[in-house]
Amino acid sequence: MTRLAAERTATSHLRTDGDRLWQSLMELGQIGATEKGGVCRLALTALDGQGRDLFVAWCQAEGMAVRIDEIGNIFARRAGTDPGRRAIATGSHIDTQPTGGKFDGNFGVLAGLEVVRTLNTHGIETAAPIEVVAWTNEEGSRFVPVMMGSGVFVGAFTAEFARQQVDIDGKSVGDELRNIGYAGTQPAGLVPGGMFGAYFEAHIEQGPVLEAANLTIGVVPGALGQRWYDLTVTGMEAHAGPTPMALRHDAMLAAARLVDHVNRIALSHAPHGRGTVGFMQVFPNSRNTIPGTVKFSVDLRNLTDEALLAMDAALRSACAEVGQATQVSIAVEQVVYYPPCHFAPDCIASVRGAADALGLAHMEVVSGAGHDAVYVANKAPTAMIFVPCKDGISHNEIESAEPAHLKAGADVLLHAMLAQAM
Repeated sequence: MTRLAAERTATSHLRTDGDRLWQSLMELGQIGATEKGGVCRLALTALDGQGRDLFVAWCQAEGMAVRIDEIGNIFARRAGTDPGRRAIATGSHIDTQPTGGKFDGNFGVLAGLEVVRTLNTHGIETAAPIEVVAWTNEEGSRFVPVMMGSGVFVGAFTAEFARQQVDIDGKSVGDELRNIGYAGTQPAGLVPGGMFGAYFEAHIEQGPVLEAANLTIGVVPGALGQRWYDLTVTGMEAHAGPTPMALRHDAMLAAARLVDHVNRIALSHAPHGRGTVGFMQVFPNSRNTIPGTVKFSVDLRNLTDEALLAMDAALRSACAEVGQATQVSIAVEQVVYYPPCHFAPDCIASVRGAADALGLAHMEVVSGAGHDAVYVANKAPTAMIFVPCKDGISHNEIESAEPAHLKAGADVLLHAMLAQAM
């Protein structure tokens, strides 16, 4: 038996402490707790500062070295025995939506901490360092862009740009980082010993697929690419009574037809096509006036760039067709593009192998949402682990997950990381 095989055999019995993980999630969930059982802990508020302080204190209690970078990302490192090895990392975020839950993001951070606690409890040393990361402002609820901390980390945008962003009250990211004590000095993207050897992110699925299949673990091969648009339909306001139907330039009629087109475009690009209109403004928004202007969002997603481009072309063709039919003009502006993300085969295999070794039923689940892992994958081999959430509901105060599923996800995370770190 090789040394590596012997080490893996010696750790095959390890399991995380599900009760300890649950208790930590519930304790963190009290910071910003809402009446409906959820959490409102917006990025860089005083409550976020309290959550960060608690996480840092827990990490330091486990003997981890904590550092903060220039955008406030928190890195907690458990030393390895081989100084030449790059860290094997895991993490997520602890900021929430205004009506968020206890598990989105928080599970990934505290599952990483539970991995370290388990290794410490059993006196297991790893050759590679183990690093747990809490990324800044993943949600984008208070400040945009979303996934800010991981975006700065990989160089998608600069720390200076991110620190200049302001919320609706004009407060900047830079000032708020200083106010909560997390304006770090370490340059973003600088990792002691070199960029991560691998990065894993555990997360609730935020969708219904695993629950519908009655399976515990989602092995995530990648994430859908996204193209977001702002559409402006310009017609002409007119009186709803005297204006005959055939002579109208009804911006709302055109917008309604386009909403249906967006749905049909997504359905025609199955199985990974997604199409959503989630925001709309109508002018003048009067019940007896034909709308003259409608502005709305379109969110298109798919697993390949080819499919996304085909959906883009279909949207633009629909706009031309509907504009001519309804006698209005339609302006299309693409405002966001995230390319499809395909995770590292070796890391995916570590997740799948861990689930198999633990006897946990699993399936591949493509992520429809953006995660910090999508950015990190640009710099380090990456994979994700999904566990079910009740009814697929997330970004909601009633977000819920079973303790046994969370423990199973943490167990898979533990053994996937060990496969890379020993």
